[in-house]
Amino acid sequence: MQNDLIIISDYCSRCNIEPDFVMMLGEDGLIDIEIRNNVSYFPAEQLNELERYAHLYYDLSINIEGIDAIRHLLARVEDLQQKVRRLENELRFYRR
Repeated sequence: MQNDLIIISDYCSRCNIEPDFVMMLGEDGLIDIEIRNNVSYFPAEQLNELERYAHLYYDLSINIEGIDAIRHLLARVEDLQQKVRRLENELRFYRR
């Protein structure tokens, strides 16, 4: 498995977002931040999440706590959807 990292300062300058925003996400555990040789990175696999959080924060003016609550609720919805699919499959099995 490849562990690609993106330099936070480079990402922020290209996307016009504040590095402090990304660091706050890291402090709250919403993304992973790794520091090597005084340079902060985040995993490339979390790029989509970071972009979603930036949209919520900058475009919709949702604070970090709100982003965390939304993330938690979306995870619960996904979990419940998986349970519904599993139960529907079981129901189909028993209806045969």
